[in-house]
Amino acid sequence: MPHWILAVAASSDSNPFQSVLDFFKSPTWHLITLLIYFLVAVMWLACAYWVFKDARRRVDDKIILAVCVLTGLIFGPLGLIVYAIVRPPALLADRREQELEMQMMEQRLGEESRCSFCKTPVRDDYLVCPTCARRLRATCVSCGRPVEPSWRVCPYCETDVHGALPPASVYDRA
Repeated sequence: MPHWILAVAASSDSNPFQSVLDFFKSPTWHLITLLIYFLVAVMWLACAYWVFKDARRRVDDKIILAVCVLTGLIFGPLGLIVYAIVRPPALLADRREQELEMQMMEQRLGEESRCSFCKTPVRDDYLVCPTCARRLRATCVSCGRPVEPSWRVCPYCETDVHGALPPASVYDRA
């Protein structure tokens, strides 16, 4: 009879999966499970920390910030996904920058012309500054409307005004 048949026949009374069962009872398997628990805990805390760091850059309100962090801490990766779905799309710094840009644009649009000599607000149709009497614009010889020194033709009556205006050095532009 072959040798290997005798070996199998001799071990037929024991469990064929005994070596696998022994592995799961070994200290190596215990170490692997502890490492898996540790990695899950680290991942859980990393999700909460990322939610905290991101929410701090996106949320002004401290209560909402605390709710975001607790969501990440209690629900872990699921809380991270929920937070990523409902978080504000823009960062606080970006929103502040956009607000400043809007304020600057509104200010530019709202700025009125000023006399460059005395800084008094003047309207577009003023020919001279009402405060310092400095000449701001000339008038068209044909229609009498204000004409800028750089214009060649009056836009109101199509009269050639380039030769009729005094030199540009006489005018004070706002």
